[in-house]
Amino acid sequence: MKKGRMFYKIFIPILILGIGLVISFGGYIYLTTIHSVIDRVADSKKSLITQIKNTLEQKIKTIEYAFNTYSTTNSFSEVIKNPITERDFEAYRDINSQLNYIASMGMDGVEYSLISLVKDWQISNGRLSYLTEDGKKKLSESYIGNQSNSLFWIKTDTGIRFVNTLPVFSQTKQAIALSDISLQSLQHTLQTEENTPVYLLNRQGDLLYESDSAPSLTGAQLSRITETAGNMSQTGSVVLDKEKHQEVTAIYAKSSYNNWIYVTLLNKQEIADALKTTRFGLFMMVLVITLLIVVVAYVIAVYFNKPIQKIQRRLSGSTQPALKDEIDWIISSIDDILMEKESLEDLLESELPQLETQFILNLFRSRITAEELDHNMSRFGYSLTQGTVYATMLIQLDNYGERQASDKDLLLVAVNRLVEELVPDSRRMTPILLNDRTQATILIFEEGSGPGSRKQVLEDAKRIVITVRDILKLSVSVGISDFYADLTFSKEACEMSKQALHHRLNLGKESIIFYEDISRVISGPVLLHYPAELESQLFDAIRLGDEEQVSRALYPLLGEMMKHSKNPLNFEVMLIRFVNNLIQLEQLIGVEVLLTEDNYALYHRLLDIRNPEEIERILVKEVIQPMVAAMKEKTTRQFRGLSDQIANIVRTEYDQDLSLELIGERLHYSPNYLSSIFKKEFGLTFSEYVMGYRLQMAKKWLVETEMTIKEIAERLQYHNPQNFIRSFRKKEHVTPGAYRALRQDK
Repeated sequence: MKKGRMFYKIFIPILILGIGLVISFGGYIYLTTIHSVIDRVADSKKSLITQIKNTLEQKIKTIEYAFNTYSTTNSFSEVIKNPITERDFEAYRDINSQLNYIASMGMDGVEYSLISLVKDWQISNGRLSYLTEDGKKKLSESYIGNQSNSLFWIKTDTGIRFVNTLPVFSQTKQAIALSDISLQSLQHTLQTEENTPVYLLNRQGDLLYESDSAPSLTGAQLSRITETAGNMSQTGSVVLDKEKHQEVTAIYAKSSYNNWIYVTLLNKQEIADALKTTRFGLFMMVLVITLLIVVVAYVIAVYFNKPIQKIQRRLSGSTQPALKDEIDWIISSIDDILMEKESLEDLLESELPQLETQFILNLFRSRITAEELDHNMSRFGYSLTQGTVYATMLIQLDNYGERQASDKDLLLVAVNRLVEELVPDSRRMTPILLNDRTQATILIFEEGSGPGSRKQVLEDAKRIVITVRDILKLSVSVGISDFYADLTFSKEACEMSKQALHHRLNLGKESIIFYEDISRVISGPVLLHYPAELESQLFDAIRLGDEEQVSRALYPLLGEMMKHSKNPLNFEVMLIRFVNNLIQLEQLIGVEVLLTEDNYALYHRLLDIRNPEEIERILVKEVIQPMVAAMKEKTTRQFRGLSDQIANIVRTEYDQDLSLELIGERLHYSPNYLSSIFKKEFGLTFSEYVMGYRLQMAKKWLVETEMTIKEIAERLQYHNPQNFIRSFRKKEHVTPGAYRALRQDK
């Protein structure tokens, strides 16, 4: 059967790759086996030499620690300065007991000696002797004068010797402690396996010990081991050159305690014997795997070629497609399909916003049936759940600010964009421009039409009004419909919002009007006058909790309302607006006097009372005064709490970049407001408090730490150390360096 080009494109690369992998794998196994054997033997040697190091190192630590500990005791200082004679049996016995105690903690077969350079006596192996002047001089020259360390080890004819000149941390040496470890003791400690060569080098590379079975190493080889151990890890190996071009591998373990190097040699004969049985096995394995790869390559090529031929036949519609360049032809066909798909998706995606806008317009025009509603809500990503209610919010421009009437369309588009940003997607449908005067948004509430939903609508509307004023320099009014559960009633809801907006002329600019409120009371004449300025003064006094200012602003406001209300309906409208504004003020400042589910009861009480004095009494006693008292208490707590929060931030983040702007963003208050209340509570400005606390920390660090002046300045956010020095000197009347010196002298 004739094979196509695709078959050979699969078969030949697999075959070449497989054979290459087999050869590489065989070579890798062979090399790995060699390295594995070497590593196994080397690891065994490393474990052995590490065990030897740990054993001897523990005993050496014990000796050094015992002498160092003994040298710090009071009894040592007294006995070194005591001229021990044959009659001083008690002192001799104490010293001998200490040496015996040290001997019991260390190695067997070690001779311990203590020499007093002050009183010229020596106790060694329980025997007391006296130093001659020549002997004392020789000891000083050998162990003190020519040595840079107080503690060191040296090689002797009989083993190695530990020398500890005491006291350790004093320049004036009063005694010498000696510990002589014999070759037999070293042999017993280091020779854990028979015929294993062991070498012991000090940190300078000098040979301290070599076992009897160990071949001699040259000075160059010892230097090579020392150099490698100094540059590499604590354990490792190094290849050493030997005579007749032979190489030997040294395995070493370096002590982290005293930098001694423990060395043994790797026997390559062990490695050679282990490799004899691997060669034949590797050859047979390579042969079998090569044959297997040929079969596998053929099967894979046939298997993958069949689907490719099937795809080609399906795409071309022919039962006998051409056998050449199958993949290129398939890729070209798939690219054409993908391009068509992407073109359709892009077209649909670009049209989706326009389709959604048209869908909402049709809702307001009552052109959507219930069946179409379900389909379109799912299509545009909205869900219809049980209990969901809606409210229609319409926004109209009160004025154009500094712009021309010709900019009206552009301003409405900007308002529409702000609504998109200020109201989360989860609580609204897409905002649209209903006509050339009105922006419309359908709000969504999952929890039903309770007080929380009304409060949320009011918050959204206020946020929109304030943002439009701040960013666009415009004033807008908002009309809000009743809540409704069926979106097919969106047209009726839109009419409600329009009716609410009709009364913004009565209530003034930047009005937020609920149809529910307007529908109960408004049916007559237009409100021509409202004392908004006096109301603003009253509300400012309420916000501050200023009872005197409230009294000065409230009564002129009520008088102005009654003065311009010859028509009773006008006064009722003014009164309703005033109560609505009080409710909005309460929501803004966060107190609860009118914020109850039966707010309408207050409306009815005020509207039913015809006596101005009774109306005034209800507003003053039941509304205004409780609001002032609650705000006064809240302001006091808020000022204290905010001031404590600011101070706590300074105390915990004094070494970071601090400013009232950053803290204001975190606490959601303006920097000027935080500055005023902080100054009121602490009697200091924020910057004075921060600088004072940082200088307090600087004084603590100057006394208790070794930090430099520059480090302290940088940590305390002074970008220039000179600024820190000037601030410190201005506060403390001395420089930081002088302050540290004065405190340390005390």
